[in-house]
Amino acid sequence: MAIHSSQDAQEQPETPEEVSRRAFMVNAVVTMSGIIGVGLAIPIVGGLIPESGSGAGSWSPLTHAELTELEAATQKPVKLSFSMTTKDAYLPEQTMQDYVWGIKVNPARFQAARPDIFNGPGGKADVSYDVVNMSFVVFSPLCPHLGCRYDWDASTNKFLCPCHGSVYNFDGAHLAGPAPRGLDPLPLREQSGIAQIMWIRYQSTTPDRIVISYQA
Repeated sequence: MAIHSSQDAQEQPETPEEVSRRAFMVNAVVTMSGIIGVGLAIPIVGGLIPESGSGAGSWSPLTHAELTELEAATQKPVKLSFSMTTKDAYLPEQTMQDYVWGIKVNPARFQAARPDIFNGPGGKADVSYDVVNMSFVVFSPLCPHLGCRYDWDASTNKFLCPCHGSVYNFDGAHLAGPAPRGLDPLPLREQSGIAQIMWIRYQSTTPDRIVISYQA
């Protein structure tokens, strides 16, 4: 009588039924893993990517000192700080410090200097708010190329982005570098004697101003 070792038993070829059963189980596990992964990914991705063009912004006040500095400015922009309240879907409400750039302008001259903004019929702006208010314009501090923070260079009287070399003049018009448009204006208003701004993030890498998110 032949005695088969355990190794011999393991080397026995599988029957077609066993192969089919094993393949079914592997495919079932892969399919279930994919379904679970998609189920988890949808809410996570949905929470990270804001709905384009949705929502409404809120206003943040500028200090009286900053408004006074902006009123006195003629040949250089003013860096304006403000407090912004944010609420993430998974985090408690928090207050953050941020800044924008403000310039004092002649409205007619500014409109002529920024055709990328006033490109609608009859010179209408491509945003839904007044770009010039109280003879001031406020710019987002984010470069329209990839969202880096640019700065004002007093030696050249230009805004310079350190990331990829985009250059803008005093009016925020694009002069050089890979940016697809000039600097993005933000809403500014006067309310009960207080100047207020609204934070809006626009999509980068496109000539069009497409809202990504508002300050909420």
